[in-house]
Amino acid sequence: MLSGTHRNSLQEQVVYGRPALEVVRELAAAWDARRVMITTTASLDGVDGLATGLKAGLGELCVGLFSAVAAHSPRTAVIAGAAEARRLEADLLLAIGGGSVIDATKVMQLALWAGLEAPEQLDDYRAGSAKAQALQPGVRMLAVPTTLSAAEFTPFAGVTDTARRAKEGFAHPRLAPRAVVLDPELTVETPPRLWFSTGMKAVDHAVEQLCNPVRTPYADALATDGLKRLAAGLAATHAHPADLDARLECQIGMWLAMSGAGAGRGLGASHAIGHVLGGTYGVPHGLTSCVALPAVLKWNEGVADHRQALVAGLLGQPGRSASAAVEGLARRLGLPTRLSEVGVGPDAFQAIAEATLHDRGVRSNPRPITSAEDVVEILQLAR
Repeated sequence: MLSGTHRNSLQEQVVYGRPALEVVRELAAAWDARRVMITTTASLDGVDGLATGLKAGLGELCVGLFSAVAAHSPRTAVIAGAAEARRLEADLLLAIGGGSVIDATKVMQLALWAGLEAPEQLDDYRAGSAKAQALQPGVRMLAVPTTLSAAEFTPFAGVTDTARRAKEGFAHPRLAPRAVVLDPELTVETPPRLWFSTGMKAVDHAVEQLCNPVRTPYADALATDGLKRLAAGLAATHAHPADLDARLECQIGMWLAMSGAGAGRGLGASHAIGHVLGGTYGVPHGLTSCVALPAVLKWNEGVADHRQALVAGLLGQPGRSASAAVEGLARRLGLPTRLSEVGVGPDAFQAIAEATLHDRGVRSNPRPITSAEDVVEILQLAR
């Protein structure tokens, strides 16, 4: 008999297909927020930057803009952003950008709630710590994503400890943004490589849900529809970059694909390897899935192949292996699929494998991963 536990998200709402500025104003008023601080990256700041335009549109409601978040959400940026929010007496954080900005802003909330003022103080608040779970929420966040990473839909965040060159997790039921605004018009200027690579990250979310050895009806249903939407939407935006309906299709697809994972089932070996490739080796967010997922699927062949057949069919490639279907999609989008293409060689495989074993994602792989040698075999398939 099927049994399990489904945990509902504490996120209040997702607003889609409406102008972000209009929605942010409405939500700020509804929440009685009067001092909004925008968090973003340098690429969205500047005279013609997207974040700069939203700041101007918010007028006096926006009290400042923090644009020092870098790739993979370094601890230093988290603490600096929290310090700026404290200085500005912000009562709402507005994250505009991709997964790095959104994850960093999630942990800025935690730093504000706990009164943290130095990067090393985050040590006591990693995922699973009693201190983190005991925190009483204060300042919350609202997310306006410009990529397809889907960080905005979970109460988990990955932040990089640059001193150790390692990505670490943080969690709290209310780290997830209070609301998410999906405005496809704000994604038009997202660089194509970033749009499509994070789209492959969203595909990875769906695939690892569908291939997870634990079945959950909610996550399976959402991942199935999400993957279909992503396959169609990514192809359409590749052919017609200005198609807002296709961009919204991608956004809805990534939302559905992540929703099951956010409910507690977790992700798998592709994400586990990706965390190490990103946090330690600097492989850009999204490209980690392009190189890791096909190899993981190949290594898993022979275990629950009916799930992999489902994945291939949803990607419009019935009869092909899931590995080939995923790799083919990435190639059609102009993305790398080999470790050598992202600057990672065999000399790093053993270290990557040993670090990957510490990630909980390896425990959700359909074919059991029991040693670093198993991970090295996967990496060899991706070389």
